[in-house]
Formats: sequence, C-alpha cells, structure tokens
Amino acid sequence: MPFSFYAAIVPPFQKMLNNLNGLLCKAEAYCDTENLPPEDLIYAKLAPDMLPFAYQIKSAVVHSSGAIAAVCKGVFSPDMTEPPGTFAGLRQRIEDGQAILAAIIADDFDMLPGQPMRFQIKTYRADFTADTFLLSFSVPNFYFHATTAYDILRAKGLTIGKVDYIGQLPLRKMTI
Repeated sequence: MPFSFYAAIVPPFQKMLNNLNGLLCKAEAYCDTENLPPEDLIYAKLAPDMLPFAYQIKSAVVHSSGAIAAVCKGVFSPDMTEPPGTFAGLRQRIEDGQAILAAIIADDFDMLPGQPMRFQIKTYRADFTADTFLLSFSVPNFYFHATTAYDILRAKGLTIGKVDYIGQLPLRKMTI
C-alpha cells in the first residue's frame, strides 16, 4: 500500500496539536501550583524580539488546520488576529483546529498534490502547488511554532521533556 499524502500530513498535525494541548494543561497547572498569573506564561518569550507563547500556539494551528483549509481554497494569507490571551482561549483554538483536521476526507486530500496554491500578503504573491506549499512552508512553520511553544515553557521552569513534545508513539507492538 503506498504512503498517502494525507497520512504524511494530517495525522502528524493532529498528534502534535494534541501534544500542544497537553502542554497547555501542564502550563495551567504550573501557574496554579506556583501561584503565577497565567499571563506570565501566555505572554512569555524566549527573546525580546520573538513573539510570545500564545502566538506560537495560534501559529501552530494556523500552519496546520489553517494551511489545509487554505490549500483547499487555493490561497493562504497569514492570520493577523491577536492570539487568545487565556489558556481556555488557546485550548479552544486547538480544538477548533482539530475539528477542521478531523473533517478532512483522506481520498479528497490525496487529490491535492499538484493543485495550484497561492501565498498572498498584501501585494506580495508566491505561487506554489498544494503539496510544495504544505511541505516547504506550512509543515516547517508548524514545527517551528510547536517547538518554540515547548521551549518557552521549558525556559519558564516547567518540568516537561521530550515525551511531552513527541507524545505517545503509534507503536504496533512494544517488547520489554
């Protein structure tokens, strides 16, 4: 059985969004146990010129479910809205993205490679095919923002590790 475009893109996005949701839960619990205002993590940055944790979560959703929705329309424009400023709002953003991903029909998605796709921001335009857009632009951006969200929480003192980022492996069998 050949490896499908759907299998290469959609399930990894779903898995990582689940992992980000788990990180949000740990961040919220950390704020509770450490008596920190949620804003200390929601607006935390790794460097002064970087965007905050909330933006990283929003952008992971934009570059997964948002990018796929855009590919289906044939045009992607960056989401310039402010990210949610609460843990509940960030979780909702992830849940909304997950709903979009869950609604994708694999056979329809597998028809997208080769379809025209345009990246547009103001007067700038870049033409792609759906597959090259996702694989060369959205997938790298998705993992950049997911990794940065993880790194911000780790830098702020959360006890999280690789398993929190990678999540449960889809093993066929495990032998100990």
